[in-house]
Amino acid sequence: MRKELFKEIIVSFQRKELPDIIQRDLQLPVNTGKIVTLIGVRRSGKTYFLYQTIKELRKTIERENIVYVNFDDERLEIKGKDLGVIIESYKELYPDKNLSNVYFLFDEIQNVEGWEKFIKRLYETETRNIFITGSSSKLLSKEIATTLRGRTIKYEIYPLSFKEFLKFKKLKISPIDIYDLNLKAKVKKLFEEYLQWGGFPEISFVENDEIKLKILQEYFDVMLYRDLVERYNFTNIPVVRYLLKRAIENVSSPFSVNNIYNELKSAGYKVSKDTLYSIVDAAENVYLVRLLEKYSRSVLKRSLSLKKLYIIDNGLITANSFFKDKGKLLENLTFRELLLRYKQIFYFKMKRECDFIGFSDEIPDIYQVSYTIKDEKTFKRETESILEACRFFNKKEAFILTLDDELEIEKEGVKIHAIPCWRFFVFR
Repeated sequence: MRKELFKEIIVSFQRKELPDIIQRDLQLPVNTGKIVTLIGVRRSGKTYFLYQTIKELRKTIERENIVYVNFDDERLEIKGKDLGVIIESYKELYPDKNLSNVYFLFDEIQNVEGWEKFIKRLYETETRNIFITGSSSKLLSKEIATTLRGRTIKYEIYPLSFKEFLKFKKLKISPIDIYDLNLKAKVKKLFEEYLQWGGFPEISFVENDEIKLKILQEYFDVMLYRDLVERYNFTNIPVVRYLLKRAIENVSSPFSVNNIYNELKSAGYKVSKDTLYSIVDAAENVYLVRLLEKYSRSVLKRSLSLKKLYIIDNGLITANSFFKDKGKLLENLTFRELLLRYKQIFYFKMKRECDFIGFSDEIPDIYQVSYTIKDEKTFKRETESILEACRFFNKKEAFILTLDDELEIEKEGVKIHAIPCWRFFVFR
């Protein structure tokens, strides 16, 4: 019965016409001789990255040489030891095919317990053309670091960047276009939409705000119940939900598990601090949240520092809170953007706090985020924070990212550029 099901899945997909695909900025390599692994938050577009790759492959090879299986399919309740049936099914369908020339693409493979041994065997005995995706960095990274070590290259997939969001909205813009007032107004309006509703690909096509809200709430519930509660066996669902809601409400702020513990204790919930730490760790593993360490030259001090918490997409904040602080939404959005650009990012704090320092080499880039700097006190506070970080790192240039304010000053030998986030995201 399993063979018949897999044969149906294989042939149906091979004969299926793929939907139109808008190219993302990342292009997956083929013929690397490695297992190409895509990890990221649910609904961020991992499947469409595979479709994009399949479309390219279909230009040069026969469709019968491509096998795609999505393990989110409710019919596939199998374990790792049963995955060999896929190969048996394919060989029965195409007995004359040489498997070394066949491309296997497995979507959400972390749903199958013990999948890594099958992938290793397939890689070592049959073909080097393997692509896998998953929605849990912990599960995949652990297995990649052991069973698949040295055999894979990994890519992290996030919701749309603002540049990609404009592409999904069918708006092309070049640096000279910002002097076209009508086009500039369109970009700024789209940025306001992106700031509130985020960059999940499906959401970019939805016009009705009520429908957006319902879709994003559904995303959150699936992440909560399937990715966290079921996968990590958390039994106290109200506690998990409460912690995540508090995380959303405190986005971009230092996140204290001890404070959450005391709040729950006062409300009559019995839960250990270890459990709360486990929930936060799991939420980060499934890409729902990201924690940002305070910069220190000491690795130990960094790991022990009070971390700031960010949500992977602004839409999840809007859909699950009465959050109205656009400054924090702007900071959360900037964190996501910088995550794509730098090898490492931290926040910096001595007497004052600087929002982000991004490392691609030894000397970091320095960023402060402020919704507006029109107020004199705000401008002074932001520039003083930046200057303290610049003195520490001996940096002569830094950025204040705003909603719409723009200026350039030089102070204490440091050039400070205030740039609207939308312009920075697209052109820097």
